[in-house]
Amino acid sequence: MNDILKSCTLCPRECKVNRYEHKGFCGETAKVRIARAELHMWEEPCISGTEGSGTVFFSGCCLKCCFCQNYEISAQSKGFELTEQELADTFLRLQSMGANNINLVNPTHFVPQIIKALDLCKDKLTIPVVYNSGGYEKPQTLELLRGYVQIFLPDLKYFDPTLSDKYSKAADYFENAAASIHKMAELSGKPTFDEKGMMQSGTIVRHLVLHKAYGVAGQKFCQKRDNDKSYEPVHPRL
Repeated sequence: MNDILKSCTLCPRECKVNRYEHKGFCGETAKVRIARAELHMWEEPCISGTEGSGTVFFSGCCLKCCFCQNYEISAQSKGFELTEQELADTFLRLQSMGANNINLVNPTHFVPQIIKALDLCKDKLTIPVVYNSGGYEKPQTLELLRGYVQIFLPDLKYFDPTLSDKYSKAADYFENAAASIHKMAELSGKPTFDEKGMMQSGTIVRHLVLHKAYGVAGQKFCQKRDNDKSYEPVHPRL
């Protein structure tokens, strides 16, 4: 699977850079880098709960959002290197701290390494894995995560390609995000929750609201979604 990093096509940029030798469009090589791994209390209520979400912030990003709240991590690649074994140990450490889940933030460009890390700790990891992304994904990459990720937490930022190009340098954002969110819903199935109301599987879509451009992406996506019976709203549980 890591052979894909020799000519990287994990994200829609398909930069085809050999990440064993150079940095891809995401700003990262084949070496896993993270900025932080701690309990996070401020995700959606059914993700964080009162115990917290075991959040791992990966360095680099395939989007170039000018409004990114984690700019130092995503654009300036702040962070430190981990081996796949150390990443697996990090997941287990977060679980031992009482995390409700393992929350992979902006993980797209490290999917092969994450899968290896999950394989290393799968016999001990008992909490759900959350794939938390900006929505700019490829269904083919998401398919690699079948059986590894139970919850998807994507953004849906734009419908208008002019806006997505202006603010995130991704004119093809909506077509890729819409296809990928459908794939996420297929992989995760309908939402399920435990006795505490914590999500165990499912997909939550977060909509970006831009001044004078609000609601368009969500409206267009919902028009395409309406006849798809695999979707079930989760907001009554939040």
